[in-house]
Amino acid sequence: MPDTLNHPIPDSIDAFEVDLDELETAEDFLDYFGVTFEPSIVHVNRLHILQRFHDYLGEIDEPPDSAAARYRLYADLLHGAYQDFVGSDARTEKVFRVFKMRAPRQVNVGLDQLLASASRNAPASLTEQPL
Repeated sequence: MPDTLNHPIPDSIDAFEVDLDELETAEDFLDYFGVTFEPSIVHVNRLHILQRFHDYLGEIDEPPDSAAARYRLYADLLHGAYQDFVGSDARTEKVFRVFKMRAPRQVNVGLDQLLASASRNAPASLTEQPL
């Protein structure tokens, strides 16, 4: 569970959603949910932390009905998302699609295939032989 709260837990789901709508930065989210953080980690990984938090939220089948329970769940998920990057990095965690792509594979093309392709695709003026 996060360490400190800088404000009261909302008393309704509507109030909770209004609070969430006002959060803009990773630091805003971390402060709101009482997650103690190292600014240098957030500076480098802010988008990755928020995307991981979003991914964790997407895994919830049914969010709690009470604002307090939902707040605690979200706080725990954000804390987990932040912690994922405390001892790791974006490339290792592979949050975004670009990091999930497979390494390029090597393809071998024979010289005869290149020459045949070049002669088929070359303009007629380059393939005509002088008289």
